[in-house]
Amino acid sequence: MRAWPRIPLAIALSALTTVAVGTWVQGGMPAAALVNNLGFVALGAYGMGCAVLAARASSGRMRGTWICWSIALAGWTAANVIWSVHEFVLHREPFPSPADIGYIVFTVFACGALVLAPIGSAGQSRMRLLLDGLIVALSLFMLSWVLVLHSVYETYRADRFALGLALLYPVADLMLIAIAVLVLARARHEHRRTMGLVTAALVAMTLSDTAFALLTARGAYVSGHAVDTGWLVAVATLGAAALLSLDRSPAADTAAAVPTRMSLWLPYLPLLVGGTLTSVAVLDGVLQLAAPAVIVAVCLRQSLASWENRRLLRMVAEQALRDPLTGLANCALFNDRLAHAMALRQRDDRAVAVLSLDLNDFKVVNDSLGHPAGNELLTRVAERMQACVRAGDTVARLGGDEFAVLLEGRVDHSHDIAHRIVEAFDAAFTVDGHSMLMRPSVGLAVAANDEPGLTGDELFKRADAAMYAAKRSRTDGVHVYTAEMRLVYQEHPGLARVPHPGVKGRGVAAVQLLGELRQAIDHLELAVVYQPKFDLATSRVVGAEALLRWPHPTRGLLSPDEFLPLVRRHGLMGAVTELVLAKALDDAAGWSAQGTPVPVAVNLFAPAVADPDLPSRMLRALRSRDLPAGALTVEITEDLFLDDIERTCAVLRQLRASGVRVAIDDFGSGYSALSYLRQLPIDEVKLDRQFIAPITADPRAAEVVRAVVGLAQVLGLSTVAEGVEDAETAERLRDYDCDIAQGFHYSPPLTQTAMLALLRAEVNPAQAPAEARSS
Repeated sequence: MRAWPRIPLAIALSALTTVAVGTWVQGGMPAAALVNNLGFVALGAYGMGCAVLAARASSGRMRGTWICWSIALAGWTAANVIWSVHEFVLHREPFPSPADIGYIVFTVFACGALVLAPIGSAGQSRMRLLLDGLIVALSLFMLSWVLVLHSVYETYRADRFALGLALLYPVADLMLIAIAVLVLARARHEHRRTMGLVTAALVAMTLSDTAFALLTARGAYVSGHAVDTGWLVAVATLGAAALLSLDRSPAADTAAAVPTRMSLWLPYLPLLVGGTLTSVAVLDGVLQLAAPAVIVAVCLRQSLASWENRRLLRMVAEQALRDPLTGLANCALFNDRLAHAMALRQRDDRAVAVLSLDLNDFKVVNDSLGHPAGNELLTRVAERMQACVRAGDTVARLGGDEFAVLLEGRVDHSHDIAHRIVEAFDAAFTVDGHSMLMRPSVGLAVAANDEPGLTGDELFKRADAAMYAAKRSRTDGVHVYTAEMRLVYQEHPGLARVPHPGVKGRGVAAVQLLGELRQAIDHLELAVVYQPKFDLATSRVVGAEALLRWPHPTRGLLSPDEFLPLVRRHGLMGAVTELVLAKALDDAAGWSAQGTPVPVAVNLFAPAVADPDLPSRMLRALRSRDLPAGALTVEITEDLFLDDIERTCAVLRQLRASGVRVAIDDFGSGYSALSYLRQLPIDEVKLDRQFIAPITADPRAAEVVRAVVGLAQVLGLSTVAEGVEDAETAERLRDYDCDIAQGFHYSPPLTQTAMLALLRAEVNPAQAPAEARSS
């Protein structure tokens, strides 16, 4: 409960205690009657004020409920004022009197408040509530008639007006209790505590009204009697219910209305008890057995039908909120829980995060193995994701291969769970007898504490933007939302759910190859060979480019063109780059230890160059092997640059400042080569083999190469020619003042051992390996 309602509630409880103690200690005495009546007026005003506050703070049907309670309690308070005036000022009998008009107003508007209570949105729910209330009320009336009301009737039967009033209150109270209990049984979870207090208040009032009618019939009632305590408790409890509604938690799950067990048998239990006792009291002979037996049979029959309806409604409710394939929450349930979590965050400053996940190349599975296999894969994915989260988190399938996770609690927990979900995809999935590796694009957005107005929709859009950034980068891991991602998302609002490029034309073989590739990466089974780089002026080895190979157990030695597309499309490039870098630096350290140091060049997947942690990781790797920064050259493939040139330039500047050389690989294979020469901080340009191959036969191609080499010299960049296959090409490049060449004219790619032999031959030419040859 919020802090501020506690003060009026404490005042009300204190007043209630004082009045109740005074009534019980001095029951029937004038002083007790005066205290009692003043307490009635004070507590009535208190209850009315609380109901007005609740009405102002509520909305929809709940607001109408508290407006009705405000009017009802106003009538009850006015009635007690009139009663007190008649008793202590006019010295008249207060029952019957004009005060009964106020009590009747209370009864009418209390009934309206209960009917307006939010138990369902359909008119049929309210009509069913009235009918059930009528059944319970009449059943309780029969029971009360047999036990109490018959004697009241006999007392007032000569005065029809007094008889009507004497019976009106207990009978109306029974009706109110019946409706209140039924509303409580059908109430939404967030309203049940409030309705529980309302029901308790009406029970206390009914007990006092019934006792009042019986005492009045016997001439034994006076103001300040102990029976008045029930009315005091009733009004104080209604005020507490109003205050409690001010602190109602936000709505929980939206679901189809499934009746509770209590709501099924509740209308029939009073009928069973009241009908049976009435039959026994009124009937005789065989009818005393037959009538109750019929009542029991009808109640059982109706209960069975209600149970079946409840079972069907539960099935409908489950289908409305669950994905039928995976059993996860669907979009409707996810959005509802997200709104609920964001409301709690505004109230309690709870951390909320949303993870958006999309399977890469899921269409390959559907196209290659069929939709049943795709459905089986989605089920397996759902099981793994569900195993990674906590009991209070929500995993949802939004449609197709799109999933979302709602995470509540500490921010670091959200990050840990997101990484666990990504790691859950490390193991291959077995679907329809085929082993395949699926990689997700994952985006995470966390609601920051300095954004109190952030909505659930906006938070999900941020997670979607982060997922879109992950898909564009084609890199593994969790991508956490940043403001830059949002800008891209706004510029391309339709791209957040663009399908991943996928593997085309390979079918089941591509899916199987992907699983084998992941295993090879995990087991460090990929191999690295080295393409020596020769100084064109001296023909000496000045470096080596690390090239990736895959010794496949059944397909033989695979070149990069045969598996790198899979690596790029499935987010494995980061792991492969780390593997190549580690092996290349290990071999470079080995050559240096043998007295033949030579720099190694490693290709980087261009999106990885935008990673601000890249320079520190590379320097740690160099230092751990006692290698200088100049022992490493980073080659970036020119045709795969991302749009974020500013971030890429910042990372490259850090690398160069530390001593690592930077080169553009395959220069000329893309569409923005000259702009990159101007924008990027680089040391070296590697001319693509497509530029080099035709220079001896095509004068235009030769002039282009000459111009690029001259431009590089003007910019202070060294030039490397790739794919030099013959002596004539080498001689032409030497004439153009190109600095370095590599290709089969000098040497094919060499293993680590062969490369060491080549380096030793620099000292002793007799030790040169057979596969290496000079110009």
